[in-house]
Amino acid sequence: MTRRLFYITIACAVFAGMLVAADVSGTWTGSMAFGDQQIALSYTFKQDGAKLTGSVTGPGGELPLAEGKVEGDKLSFSVTVDMNGAPSKFMSTGTIKGEEIELVTKNDAFASPPMTLKRSK
Repeated sequence: MTRRLFYITIACAVFAGMLVAADVSGTWTGSMAFGDQQIALSYTFKQDGAKLTGSVTGPGGELPLAEGKVEGDKLSFSVTVDMNGAPSKFMSTGTIKGEEIELVTKNDAFASPPMTLKRSK
């Protein structure tokens, strides 16, 4: 009986956590350090359950997000950038903290320091 009550309590806690997970849909802005330069970026997210779609806009224009997902307070997605005619895939992972997302972006040759995105009002 005690064990069953324990499992029911855990299941309820997990379900409640899923219900309060924030929806990241909307526009988020931040800047990525690239050497001595700060590059302003704007992310437009659309969340549908665990699926995340959208785009990122920077100095080079707008690029679509791929492989996007949200799991609890974590999100991840990829962006493919044309680097002098060769496609380069960048993976981003982040932690959602209310109206901020701490995001790290990397590929085989590059890893950004953590960047803070803030939700645009």
